[in-house]
Amino acid sequence: MPQRSQLIPWKAAGRISERFASGDDVVRETGWVFNNATGKSLTLAEFVASGDHEVPVYLELFGLRQTGPASSTLTEIGSGIGRMTCALTREFAMVVACDLDAGFLERCHEVVAGYGRADHLRTVQVVDGHTLDVADDSSDVTFSYITLQHCDADDARRLIAEAIRITRPGGRVALNLRLRSTMDIVAMPLGAGIRALFRLPVIGNWLSTRRSVTRLAWQANRVPPVEILQRHGRRLSDVAVWVHPDREAKVAAMVAPVPVRSSVSINTNHWWLVADVGE
Repeated sequence: MPQRSQLIPWKAAGRISERFASGDDVVRETGWVFNNATGKSLTLAEFVASGDHEVPVYLELFGLRQTGPASSTLTEIGSGIGRMTCALTREFAMVVACDLDAGFLERCHEVVAGYGRADHLRTVQVVDGHTLDVADDSSDVTFSYITLQHCDADDARRLIAEAIRITRPGGRVALNLRLRSTMDIVAMPLGAGIRALFRLPVIGNWLSTRRSVTRLAWQANRVPPVEILQRHGRRLSDVAVWVHPDREAKVAAMVAPVPVRSSVSINTNHWWLVADVGE
């Protein structure tokens, strides 16, 4: 299989994370992967606390707590080492945490054991970057935050299709992507060049601890809302596109008649597809 995964920055970060003895060290040395910060004073507890703060906001905002009984299953696409997974395991009877990197998933087990409910966790490696080893119609909620924008565009499209496939009829998807902006004229080409360097393990490992450079490597795609709605609208109901208030009018003009909702809790450059999945 071609080593496409080497083009994705967090794959190199996964190799780095395996070298450290503790989750605290991982957060201090590669914090850019998780919370856009690095430093000797950072702790794993603070890292998890940031997820504890965000998870209830999105669960309430998108109505994800009203999707089923106490036995509900949530599938998380792009768990990393478990920043949000810990809180999710306290909210759902089962969380299926999916990530590209096996090293991150090992750390996810450790982090959830310390700060969440390990008995509510199952992990799945996304070996090819776009296929979820999860059964059809098995997830009550499928959730992804700050992951799909970092994938190759085709992989992001396939993962969105996978999210809909695995979600049961009547279940709900909440999937986060990134909108286009004027910065993309520079950021997208630079990101592509930096990602190419991750083919080289030594350079990729070094870049994995350089926040400013690697943030550019995150800029992998800009899949627009209208494209996803056209592809999958027939399978979805109660559809809404969520954005920051500053983007509401522009996005509404793009996706009409699909409703656009806004919240200041959403990053200015992000958009969310929130919908129920039909038969």
